[in-house]
Amino acid sequence: MNKLINLINDESGASMAEYALLLGLITVAIAAVVTTFGTRISGVITSATNALPQ
Repeated sequence: MNKLINLINDESGASMAEYALLLGLITVAIAAVVTTFGTRISGVITSATNALPQ
């Protein structure tokens, strides 16, 4: 019975699940930003490259 209570009270696995959710949310946010601003960023990089002397 004590082992079951200790297993229920153990919160070390919850931390890993929270980190996994946080990592997933960060990944989705980065993907959304890259999708939204991808062409603009590409245009800025292209114009900056063209402005450099050859």
